[in-house]
Amino acid sequence: MKDKNLAVLIDADNVPYKYVNEMLDEIAKYGNPTIKRIYADWTKPTVAGWKGVLLENAITPIQQYSYTTGKNSSDSALIIDAMDLLYSKKVDGFCIVSSDSDFTRLATRLREAAMLVIGIGEKKTPKPFITACDKFIYIEILKKEQEAEAVETPNKQIKSKDEGSSVGRIDKNLVRLIKESVDEISDDNGWAFLGTLGNFLIKKKPDFDPRNYGFPKLYLLIKSIGKFSIEEKETGDGNIRHIYVKNK
Repeated sequence: MKDKNLAVLIDADNVPYKYVNEMLDEIAKYGNPTIKRIYADWTKPTVAGWKGVLLENAITPIQQYSYTTGKNSSDSALIIDAMDLLYSKKVDGFCIVSSDSDFTRLATRLREAAMLVIGIGEKKTPKPFITACDKFIYIEILKKEQEAEAVETPNKQIKSKDEGSSVGRIDKNLVRLIKESVDEISDDNGWAFLGTLGNFLIKKKPDFDPRNYGFPKLYLLIKSIGKFSIEEKETGDGNIRHIYVKNK
C-alpha cells in the first residue's frame, strides 16, 4: 500500500526543538513527510535553538513577524498554509506539531475533509486539541532507547532512568477503558485481536499510547496489568504470531 503524503507543520513557539529527530522518525511511521515547514518570528531569541536543526532535517522556515505584543502571529500563518495545502490536494494528511489549543478548529476542519490528522505536543497540550486529532503523540515519550535504558520487571512498569519518558500511570480508568474495549470488539468467545484493540483504543482516546506508561508495545502493557488472558496463535508465516486478549 502506498504511503500517505504528509504535510508537517511545526509551531516553533509552542514545542521544544530538542527531540526534532525523534519527532520526524515518529511521523515517518504514518507516512511520507513530503512538506515540512516551521513557523516563527525568527528575529526572536526564544526560537534560536531551532535554527541549528532546520537544515539537517530539510525543514523550511516560514518568517512571520509579531505585529502585536502578546499575539502569536505564527498561528494564523500555519492555518492559512494548511488550508492552501488542503485545497491543493498535494497531501493525504497533516501532522500539526504544537501544544497550542488554537489549532483545535483547524484539526477538526481537516478531518472533516477526510484528512489524516496527527498531533504532536507536550503533556500540557489542552484536551480539545488532542481529541480533535486522529492520533496525538506526546513529545515526552519520544526518547531514544539508549537514553531510556529501560529495564522490565515482572508485573510492573518498565522502569527508566529518564522519568520524562513516561507521562501517564496505570490506574483504574485505564484498566476500565481497555476492559470495555475488549468487550466491545471481542468475538462470541470473548477474544479480541490485539491489533484491532490497539486501533480501537486510539479511536476512543487519540492520545492513547503504551509508551505513555513506559511500555514500547501494547502487549507488554496489557500483560503487566494482570487482568487479561493472552493467547498467541501461529500464522504459519515464519515467526509471525497473532495475539488475542480476553478479560479475566
